[in-house]
Amino acid sequence: MTDLGTILTALTNEKIAPPDVHISGAVIDSRQAVSGSLFIALPGEHVDGHDFVQAAFENGASLALVDQEMPEAMSIVDLRPGYFNPEKLSQPLPFCLRVENALTALQTIATFIRNAHPLRVIAITGSVGKTTTKELTASLLSQKYSVLKNPGNRNNEIGLPLTLLDLRPQHDCAVLEMGFYVPEEIQTLCNIAQPQVGVITNIGTVHAERAGTQEIIAKGKSELVQSLPPDGVAVLNLDDPWVRWMANKTQAKILSYGVQEPADLTASQIKSYGLEGITCTLTYAGEEHPVFSPLLGEISVYTILRATAVAITEGLPWDAIINGLEVSRVDLRMRQLTLPSGTIVLDDSYNASPESTIAALQFLKSLPGRRVAILGDMLELGPYEEEGHHAVGVFSTDAADVLIYVGERSKTAVQASLAQGFPGENLQWFPNAEAAAISTRSMVQNGDTVLIKGSNSMHMDQILKALEETP
Repeated sequence: MTDLGTILTALTNEKIAPPDVHISGAVIDSRQAVSGSLFIALPGEHVDGHDFVQAAFENGASLALVDQEMPEAMSIVDLRPGYFNPEKLSQPLPFCLRVENALTALQTIATFIRNAHPLRVIAITGSVGKTTTKELTASLLSQKYSVLKNPGNRNNEIGLPLTLLDLRPQHDCAVLEMGFYVPEEIQTLCNIAQPQVGVITNIGTVHAERAGTQEIIAKGKSELVQSLPPDGVAVLNLDDPWVRWMANKTQAKILSYGVQEPADLTASQIKSYGLEGITCTLTYAGEEHPVFSPLLGEISVYTILRATAVAITEGLPWDAIINGLEVSRVDLRMRQLTLPSGTIVLDDSYNASPESTIAALQFLKSLPGRRVAILGDMLELGPYEEEGHHAVGVFSTDAADVLIYVGERSKTAVQASLAQGFPGENLQWFPNAEAAAISTRSMVQNGDTVLIKGSNSMHMDQILKALEETP
């Protein structure tokens, strides 16, 4: 982790010899504070972390980063210019470190720690597939290196620096997912992490509500490849025209991948074995390598290509790549559950975009038996909202035998499915997940394969819970 001396040097640019205080971890939730941790008090959408500093101390935190006035009873070391008094560092723990801005201070500490650590950083961004690519890439590299990665989707201006505070001397590389909402956000994350390898998955319409258009999203994602050094590597998906456009935006070397377009690394002979996984043949430098992966669906070949491309840049031999792909059990967003009734549930309720929903439907289509698709609204699509829901409605007609739509936006998908000739008696619409959960039990038959997918705020997990509780 780090220590108080490192934090002080990062924030004051002065070499200070404080008491020997080691930090066990950094948290922004006081409930996660443990003995020796650093609590960063940040304002949230509904609560302010400054109101929970005392709770963090009671849970064991040694230090708290704050940028507001605190109660007089709390011990404070003010690090702001003109206020810093080193003698106050000798006071008993716990105490607060007062800074101008707590988030900026967190990022400054993370940047300082990263600069002091000679490691390779692989950054991954894109509209769909970031997390799975991160997990598989880290899994492959861990065969040779000690790897740090973002836990979960800790991929923003708070989560990424928190991850870097977990750097240990033994780490050889870091595989970091980078999220995007607005222009210059990726650049900020790159300034902190300083990646040598940048992976772009694809450019879709998710977050267009905040970003604006797909072109703005592409420009925002391209900040990653623009930040790479001349001896770095940009791993680009040539099957995506927006990613292909980025080839002229980087000074780094390019390692391209694709299925449809000629590229440095390609995949062919792709075959899905349903819930068992997929096989394909990877071709690189004129050599062919048959591989198997437990990942689900033909669309997963792109995840395989991306992780393999990084493994090649980091010097893994092909026998390690092939073995790693075969044995990797990455933390998939789409979870497979088999209920006592024999019903198989594909739980992909974490999030949804038109691209990821169509990919999930494509996988559902490849499975045998009676198939049920339960699809919730896709949010944050901005100007692509109607177009995206229409596309899902059209595609779903061939992928499922029963369609259940949830949410006001999904009415567009309902109309598209009916217009395609989908039988009305096999289609249902519900205003919310709670209403859908009540009726879904009777609509799903024993032995069905059920896909559940929707944006996280649609609470589609309520439907899964209802199915699990069905006698």
